[in-house]
Amino acid sequence: MKPGGDEDFAPFDDLPDEDFSLDQEEEEGITSGELYEHYRLIVDKGQAPLRIDKFLADKMEHASRNRISLAADAGAIFVGEAPVKSNYKVKPGDIITLRLARPPHEHGIVAEDIPIEVVYEDDDLMVVNKPAGMVVHPGNGNFTGTLVNALAYYWRDLNGYDPNDPNVGLVHRIDKDTSGLLLVAKKPEAKTYLARQFFDKTTERTYYALVWGRPEPTEGTIEGNIGRDPKERTRMAVFPPGSAEGKAAITHYRTIESLSFVTLVACRLETGRTHQIRAHFKHINHPLLCDERYGGDKILRGRPTSSYLQFAHNAMQLCPRQALHAATLGFTHPTTHEWMQFDCPIPSDMASMIDAWRNYTQLTLKI
Repeated sequence: MKPGGDEDFAPFDDLPDEDFSLDQEEEEGITSGELYEHYRLIVDKGQAPLRIDKFLADKMEHASRNRISLAADAGAIFVGEAPVKSNYKVKPGDIITLRLARPPHEHGIVAEDIPIEVVYEDDDLMVVNKPAGMVVHPGNGNFTGTLVNALAYYWRDLNGYDPNDPNVGLVHRIDKDTSGLLLVAKKPEAKTYLARQFFDKTTERTYYALVWGRPEPTEGTIEGNIGRDPKERTRMAVFPPGSAEGKAAITHYRTIESLSFVTLVACRLETGRTHQIRAHFKHINHPLLCDERYGGDKILRGRPTSSYLQFAHNAMQLCPRQALHAATLGFTHPTTHEWMQFDCPIPSDMASMIDAWRNYTQLTLKI
């Protein structure tokens, strides 16, 4: 098996980077008493020396470099067990944490009776099929209705499971409006073992995406550094490979089916950057259908006729979210050390849109 990546992986961390913010009292410096971990990551093996404030500004969507510098000056940014200043140069393997005087959420994780589609479960782990529209972790105004809230209820009687413990739970993430497979650890040792596989890129993941146009060649590789868009921090931008901006990112793709003015592709990520598939296909002028953040919610290919425009509009209404699905997941089991592989069919909304384009293609071929 060839190793794969995950576009939303954050090693040993259940708190998404988009949830980070500093309150005024934290910026001014609260350094006494108990500290709570709000953010954690491990620096990639290939990372060049870089100031930690610049490094984290690229990782944390809602945190400016100035706010991160203030947090470092207040003693809230740690490398290992030591606080560091904003001019600290990160190194490969550094474990960076943000520690504040308040818990990540004052009420903790609330258990909620939300249905979960369990694909597989044993004493160590669970594989779930997350529906589009579900946030994976509480934060940034979404403190209820998330997958973690659902897991807290599902495992409410599981001895030793604490949904507020970052050492158990989600091993990786996918975006709110991306559907598909997620891996969850029930024990700390299982999470450590599984998260290391994501960090070392020995897991295998395949995503299916429906994109505008026909990528050429039909099978290929997209390379380009990915970092926060300086003009819009909720979006990722692609920079030239080897540049000082962003982090190296490589996406391998192959055409599954050409459907008139759109294409169904399978993607394997060699690296695991935020929004990697979405940003890379936008970069090569083939955005994912219905991806509002990256421009794919507009009709970008086709005929300038009212009938075609109406068809394309109706087809996109069938799947009003980015057409991206995490379809396969492969990893080595933490206890048995056996290779495990799971597959998840494309969900009905995305499948309906693909079928509409397939029918349109067959119809136009007959004319």
